[in-house]
This record gives sequence, C-alpha cells and structure tokens, in this order.
Amino acid sequence: QVQLVESGGGSVQAGGSLRLSCAASKIGYCAYDLTWYRQALEKEREFVSEIDSGGVTKYAESVKGRFIISRDMDKNTVYLEMNSLKVEDTAMYSCKTVLFGGFCQWAGSYWGQGTQVTVSS
Repeated sequence: QVQLVESGGGSVQAGGSLRLSCAASKIGYCAYDLTWYRQALEKEREFVSEIDSGGVTKYAESVKGRFIISRDMDKNTVYLEMNSLKVEDTAMYSCKTVLFGGFCQWAGSYWGQGTQVTVSS
C-alpha cells in the first residue's frame, strides 16, 4: 500500500504563509496526479489545487494567485505554498493521489490523514 503523509499545517495570522507537504511512501513506476482538498468545519470538502502527471496545475478560484502547487519527484513529495492567507482558508487540508500507468505496482487512489490550517484575524 501507498501512504500519504501531510505536514506543515499550523496557526498563522491573516496575511501570513504556510507550506504544506504531502509525501508518498512509494511511487515506484507509477505516474500520479495529486490533489489538495480542504474541509472547513460544518462545510463540504472542496477542491483546492491539483498537479497532474504532466506537471499541469489547477487551482480553485478562491486560491488562485495566492497558492502555488509544486512537486519534488525525487522526494515523492508535493507542496502547497499558501500565501496571503485569509481567515476563510481555515480548514483541514488533505491530499489525495491517484497512481496509474502500465507498470504501476500500486495503481489506485490514496488519501492522507490531513493537516489543520488555522488562520486568525
């Protein structure tokens, strides 16, 4: 099985920055897409950002221009740089990866446990 571990969450004041990491225990010969989601208290989970196997990135309108997703393929890690944070960014952030490919030993979908981000005014 593949495990995803998020880190980098915490408490920050509005206008501040945090960098989240999502590290996969193994990738092997798999290609992967990785997506960040967030869920605020008593709200539905929502899409935040994605980087696909070709390096193409997508962002929710609410974070476009403030968040940057990137990856370090040597470390099997995807980062979410969050800048100009707002109170409404407060949520549990989780990453999900989909592994695929003809030689992929662990094809499937995997979720991390999540990391809490709290932004205060």
